[in-house]
Amino acid sequence: MNYEKLYRTYYMDVYSYVTTLVKNSHVAEEITQDVFVRAMKSKKPFEGRSQELTWLFAIAKNACTDEFKRQAKCITSDDENLLSSKDQTTNSLENLLENDETLFHIHTVLHDLEEPYKEVFQLRVFGELSFLMIGKLFDKTESWARVTYHRARLKLQERMVSYGE
Repeated sequence: MNYEKLYRTYYMDVYSYVTTLVKNSHVAEEITQDVFVRAMKSKKPFEGRSQELTWLFAIAKNACTDEFKRQAKCITSDDENLLSSKDQTTNSLENLLENDETLFHIHTVLHDLEEPYKEVFQLRVFGELSFLMIGKLFDKTESWARVTYHRARLKLQERMVSYGE
């Protein structure tokens, strides 16, 4: 496989995809570079069962997940320092905990959502990808992505309502 050609052909597509996920151009540049390094060093090289871009997007998604985990560790220690700060008022602490609890519940419901609904929803909402791009990622049509996203929203709404009861 000619990795230089792969890099030149798909760099901007992978960079754009990663940027939508991480929302930071500098971090996206680093992750995009990492994607192509991972592709070259991969123990499971591209086998041609999907499009090259789909393969690179899968590597990019994993690289972003690794970055999110790394950031979460940093944020957790920062949050502990923030919560232990004497400048924190009781009201703002209660609001923080309430927001964390609500946010945790939303992520719990989303985490329990079955595939492909979970991934399509995350790519659309958090990744801000178009239905066309989501369809390409799954080797499906744009219509399939729209329908799957709609069904995911309905499932999430049902589960959020049932939680509130």
